[in-house]
Amino acid sequence: MIAFLMGHLVAIELGERSNLTVEVQGIGYRVKAPERFLKQLPALGESIQVFTHLVVRETELVLYGFGSGAERDLFVELIKVSGVGPALGLALLNTLSLPELVQAVVTDNIRVLSRTPGVGYKTAQRLALELKTKLANWRQGAGVSEQILAGGPPMPIREEVEMALLALGYSASEIYTALQALPPQPQQTEDWLRAAITYLSQQP
Repeated sequence: MIAFLMGHLVAIELGERSNLTVEVQGIGYRVKAPERFLKQLPALGESIQVFTHLVVRETELVLYGFGSGAERDLFVELIKVSGVGPALGLALLNTLSLPELVQAVVTDNIRVLSRTPGVGYKTAQRLALELKTKLANWRQGAGVSEQILAGGPPMPIREEVEMALLALGYSASEIYTALQALPPQPQQTEDWLRAAITYLSQQP
């Protein structure tokens, strides 16, 4: 598996093709990517790093690229869901930002997941169910502390927030520190998650 590419941005193609070309030591790699990511890229010729996942088809090899390892890893899990192929996985990550998508999954927000063209009600239900199960497994294996927090959200909201933050790429220790720092107050999962992300983004 090609985990990432580091090189120079050679070309960007928006629209139906939605890809970029990265030159790495004289070799040009064409990478399919969400338009949301393509629109955030630097100018042509600049250095970039693209996190990638290789999909092997009968007639071709296709590299898919993302702005972070967390986004790539979620894409890998998306395309494992029945009825969700690479094209629909890209569409989900193009319609929703990574925090929005993860939050919709952990809170079973079918309405938000259904915003993506091609994602019907039943597909959204499968996404929420299967991905939430996967995120719960990640949480169990991540070594997140089960200690009682002086502040932070109560169970089971805490579990949902921890699952979402792990999927966004934060470490178990970062998550525990953030939740410990947040003052206790009655809030929904979405509110706790936003507060935790704000706290973590302000840390050096």
